[in-house]
Amino acid sequence: QVQLVESGGGLVQAGGSLRLSCAATGRIFRINRMGWYRQAPGKQRELVATITSGGSTNYADSVKGRFTISRDNAKNTVYLQMNSLKPEDTAVYYCNADIMQFGSYYMNYWGKGTLVTVSS
Repeated sequence: QVQLVESGGGLVQAGGSLRLSCAATGRIFRINRMGWYRQAPGKQRELVATITSGGSTNYADSVKGRFTISRDNAKNTVYLQMNSLKPEDTAVYYCNADIMQFGSYYMNYWGKGTLVTVSS
């Protein structure tokens, strides 16, 4: 069974930094796109950043220049370095990935989320 396990969330003051990690585990043959989404209280889940297996990245305008997504293909892990954090970045951050298991086809998976709280 494939799982995405996030870590690295927590409480930080405005202007601070956090680094999120998400490791994909299970009988994984290949991972295509990986990404981070977030959902603030009372709001819809939104895209934060994505990265392809080749390293092409895409960011939400609200985080450009502050957040950096990266991945380690050998470890099936994606990271999100968050700098210059703002109170409006407070949300549950979810990892997402398109994963192919051995003998199967690509399916989309979500992690359970990790809470990031930015105090003013």
